[in-house]
Amino acid sequence: MNVNILIIVVCCLAAVAVIVGSVLYLRGGAGRFKFDIGGQTPRASGGNDTSPEAGFKSRLLGLGVFCGGVIAALLARLWSMQLVSSDDYSKQAESNRTRTVTTVAPRGRILDRNGTELVTNRSSLTVVAFSTVADDDTEVSLLANLLGMPRIAVKRKIQDETEGAQSAHTVAVDVSRRTVAFIQEHADLFPDVSIEQRTQRHYPYGAVGAHVLGYTGTVTSSQLDSTDSSNTDGLTYEAGDTTGQAGIEYQYESVLQGIRGEQTVYVDASGNVTDYSTSIPAESGSDVVLTIDVNVQKAAEDGLAHAIEASKQKGNADCNSGAVVVLDVTNGEVIAMASAPQFDPGIFVGGISNDDWDSLSSDASGNPLLNRAISGQYPSASTIKPIGTFAALDHGIATAETGYDCTGYWTGFGSGYGQYCWLHTGHGYMTLQSGITYSCDVVFYEIGKAFYYSSDQEGLQETYRKWGLGTATGIDLPSESSGRVPDAQWKWNYFTSYSDEDRTWQGGDLTNLAIGQGDLLVTPLQMADIYAGIGTRGTIWRPHVMKSVRSRSGSDSVIEYKCDILNSPTEDAAYMDLVHAGLKGVIYEESESLASHFTNMSITLAGKTGSGEHGNDAATGWFCSFAPYEDTKYAVVAVVEKGGFGATSAMYAVRDTLGEIYGEPDTSTVEMSDSTR
Repeated sequence: MNVNILIIVVCCLAAVAVIVGSVLYLRGGAGRFKFDIGGQTPRASGGNDTSPEAGFKSRLLGLGVFCGGVIAALLARLWSMQLVSSDDYSKQAESNRTRTVTTVAPRGRILDRNGTELVTNRSSLTVVAFSTVADDDTEVSLLANLLGMPRIAVKRKIQDETEGAQSAHTVAVDVSRRTVAFIQEHADLFPDVSIEQRTQRHYPYGAVGAHVLGYTGTVTSSQLDSTDSSNTDGLTYEAGDTTGQAGIEYQYESVLQGIRGEQTVYVDASGNVTDYSTSIPAESGSDVVLTIDVNVQKAAEDGLAHAIEASKQKGNADCNSGAVVVLDVTNGEVIAMASAPQFDPGIFVGGISNDDWDSLSSDASGNPLLNRAISGQYPSASTIKPIGTFAALDHGIATAETGYDCTGYWTGFGSGYGQYCWLHTGHGYMTLQSGITYSCDVVFYEIGKAFYYSSDQEGLQETYRKWGLGTATGIDLPSESSGRVPDAQWKWNYFTSYSDEDRTWQGGDLTNLAIGQGDLLVTPLQMADIYAGIGTRGTIWRPHVMKSVRSRSGSDSVIEYKCDILNSPTEDAAYMDLVHAGLKGVIYEESESLASHFTNMSITLAGKTGSGEHGNDAATGWFCSFAPYEDTKYAVVAVVEKGGFGATSAMYAVRDTLGEIYGEPDTSTVEMSDSTR
């Protein structure tokens, strides 16, 4: 700094000397002013001096002033750089010779409610290489042969700088120990190649719970964009990072993602690392504890597979999909959530091939990545009849004593608009309660007709919405569907290519709606909520799968999920008693064969079957239940696509799941018949 100050002083003196010298020279030369020896004031000698000498002196003076100004500006800038901004320039110089290399942090684990590891991390031997290796064709060829990879692929991975120019670039993951040993024993052949022990996601139970757990993948461009200052989650990504892409892995990314480690390195003018400085180790993410019980989860998935197979045995060869939901009705905890077809999240570790991705996301394979429990939308079929009963009672359409005559074919809107009951031979005399128990369609055709001619034509839809249909539950999982409750306005706006007459709301729309057919769409989770609300007599807790978050440094919880009530549909106690009795009758009165699968349990339950029709395809089979009947703890719902009657398909999924919960497997060998809807 003393040398810099001396330079500034010398430059200042030089500038002053130039200016002063120019002035003195001009004043000392002959000019157009003359002085007499008596010291008189100067007087003009007459005329302007236009001699070459006078012009030269004027130009010299101007040049001196200009040079002085330039030198003064340079001196001012030099002063600013050396004295005022010296610290800033020192920092810039230091940054030019240092780089920060980051290291990936292990993700947090995902545990079930009992602490069982559902997702964890495993060690992975990884071959990495610095960018200089790409310039050595021999080394690249040797490495490619050793790893069994195309030479061009190896070179591209080495040249890929998404992990940072000074970082070692990933060439291959999960390499064999034999390959590692060869590279380490022949370090002279691979001077800039090394082995790192990293972590990869590991799923100890394979495909169990995959739709809830989700999977990880390489960070997307939108996630990279979220690392700007507007990101409120505090997430930071670099190209090539692994992030959650679905399920819990995505929903709680901010919790599972760890804190990256940092290593400061010194580089030369070419960017080559010359030395290493301070380092901060990576810190793993926090563990997420779920409400899921892995044993009940496995039972639900096995039960769903059992239900699908039972349906196929009934001749429904295209039956391959479905879902099961188990809720704790006292707090909204999801004990199990199954979806079929399944997928193994481990297939995404290290990157997924195009062929595998096409298979997982295609219609031909049944879209295994779709979580049908929350994203699948189906006609509810007869499982909605308890809510239709509440609607009829609430709006004065019917009473507990109202009777109906079911002959198997209903012509309430005229003979030209007749509709069959599912039991074509008819049920005979029915009430609201027996209409639920025996799932008599005629009872609910009459309810739909009564609403159509009433002053409150949308009373049925209002009751459906009151119980949560048409609205997402807000579960802490991505991609939840909201379903649909159709009404006159929806129909008019939706069927824009139809004639005005066909777009207009008709009586048949309401009779279909009353039996859960037509344009009504629900999700299995919504139906689980409804049966939880019936079981608790009007309290529906918001469903959730996260129970708590554990601290990074121990097993203590730092965050506990705060349960909240989602909905509280109120119904008259007498109405609730009627619906409860009707649903209990479904299990123990409608069919001896159905009852045989539940009388072998120590608890009593209530439930409802359903079969949603799809043109010429086999119906969607439903079974919705809550148990115990007297003091409800669980709601268990199953749906089987193209499964036929719910009693011959979805029932098996519910019974097997309850068998695991209560430790009472199904011992009945009675085969279900199609006589039970």
